[in-house]
Amino acid sequence: MKKRMVIALGGNALGKTPKEQLELVKKAAKSIVDLTEEGYDIVVTHGNGPQVGMINLAMECAHEEIDLPEMPFAECGAMSQGYIGYHLQQSIQKELNQRGKRKSCITIITQVLVDKKDPAFKNPTKPIGDFYTLDEAKQMEKETGYVFKEDAGRGYRRVVPSPEPSKIIEAKVIKDLLDKRNIVVAAGGGGIPVIKYRNTLKGVDAVIDKDKTSARLAVDLRADIFLILTAVEKVCIHYKTENEQALDLMDVKMANSYIEQKEFAEGSMLPKIEACLTFVKHHRNGQAIITSLEKAKDALLGKTGTVIVRGGVQK
Repeated sequence: MKKRMVIALGGNALGKTPKEQLELVKKAAKSIVDLTEEGYDIVVTHGNGPQVGMINLAMECAHEEIDLPEMPFAECGAMSQGYIGYHLQQSIQKELNQRGKRKSCITIITQVLVDKKDPAFKNPTKPIGDFYTLDEAKQMEKETGYVFKEDAGRGYRRVVPSPEPSKIIEAKVIKDLLDKRNIVVAAGGGGIPVIKYRNTLKGVDAVIDKDKTSARLAVDLRADIFLILTAVEKVCIHYKTENEQALDLMDVKMANSYIEQKEFAEGSMLPKIEACLTFVKHHRNGQAIITSLEKAKDALLGKTGTVIVRGGVQK
């Protein structure tokens, strides 16, 4: 019986420049192909915060300085999906070929339906692009009308709305490609946010949380494993304190208790935990795993990582 896995790549697997990214994704490709050797058909998702911000800023500069046409934010998101997907599929395909695997890797430019009445459009929270000082951020707010917020003590970044994903438009195409044993790169950056407009779809200025979209895709595909690869080997409570404790296993009840105690940082581990909960609540026998890129195969084999399941875990 075929086994399916959705892998959500964290930002540490991607670079800030095309050259840096092309080198980093080679490591990601090795981990991904390792997992195919465990018998899984795989969909890979990824973030795009720095990349879409870079593309958007470059397009704005080109518009102002050499009078190129303005580029809507949704189109910038599509560009980021294309270029990140190109790097991933190139590296994954090379790794497959080197191991003699008769598989192909393909990128799907993916749209995700959101509700135009989502309250997130009135409260932008999703950071994109570079970091700025407070003075730089204030100046750019005056010049552009963008909203900037402080990001985890690292400086100020532009923030855009982050609405909830309600439907992945290309889900059937992704499933068809997966059924034919391809590795599929999809829903990059959380997908291109679109709303229903008359008889068609229309892109909007927003960035959907990629972990939420990845969970939605894992549910739609009836994946067996939802694997989030991030910067840490295990989820911890009392993080970065003398009482720090790594977690091997959580169920929904335990995770919700830790969320109420604010053990998981907003904009960091919290959305990952919430995405895992979405998956296991919809898939009784599914497992969600959070670990680092380097430990992906070990986590799948039960040697490390944090596993989230629907219920039945004793503290």
